[in-house]
Amino acid sequence: MLIWLIAAAAFASTLSGGLLALGLRDKLHLILGFSAGAVVGVAFFDLLPEAIDLGPASPGRIMSWTAAGFLAYLVVDRLLPFHAGAAPRGGGGALILCCHSVLDGVAIGLAFQAARSIGIVVAIAVLTHDFSDGVNTMNLVLRRGGERQRALRWLLADAAAPAAGIAATRVFELPVDRFGPALAIFAGFFLYIGASDLIPESYHAHPKFLTTAMTLAGALVLYLAIRLVG
Repeated sequence: MLIWLIAAAAFASTLSGGLLALGLRDKLHLILGFSAGAVVGVAFFDLLPEAIDLGPASPGRIMSWTAAGFLAYLVVDRLLPFHAGAAPRGGGGALILCCHSVLDGVAIGLAFQAARSIGIVVAIAVLTHDFSDGVNTMNLVLRRGGERQRALRWLLADAAAPAAGIAATRVFELPVDRFGPALAIFAGFFLYIGASDLIPESYHAHPKFLTTAMTLAGALVLYLAIRLVG
């Protein structure tokens, strides 16, 4: 039951981010800054320690899997939007964001397979990331000439995507000895999202002190949440 409540919360988070993007564009950098800290925090404070503790892979092997996740997400992020760039009215880019959101749902589902506490922490990070996904989906379609109604349809699709990813993990279970590498790969994903997307987007052309403070606050909140859940 809890995991489907999280899916509903992910839907609401993405939707609220997209709707807020229509009216509060000048204030969103603070929210994106907080999201950046939260996403990076969950990678450093939860996923990597859990991946190492779960074993049997060595810490060096776990870091290699983290690097593989980081680089794999980089390739997908760079190559797919390149081919989608010719799609009309931002639809190609919005489709890529939907695929990313499906992956967010998969991360939640697999984290709950590993442990309830891990699932809750990953869900917190994904919810903050989903808000920024909603912002990016709306801005992407509108910035490339899309109509408001078309942007809203893409926003709804992106909001529903995490639930599809969660549902996919209900039909298979990851072997216990694969949890460590899987969590390390997702840590790499989150580090890439924070470092290449959320931090630059929040920091660019906005007050540096407040944005930096919100990023640190996001990391601190995730650190405290992890300690409370643990």
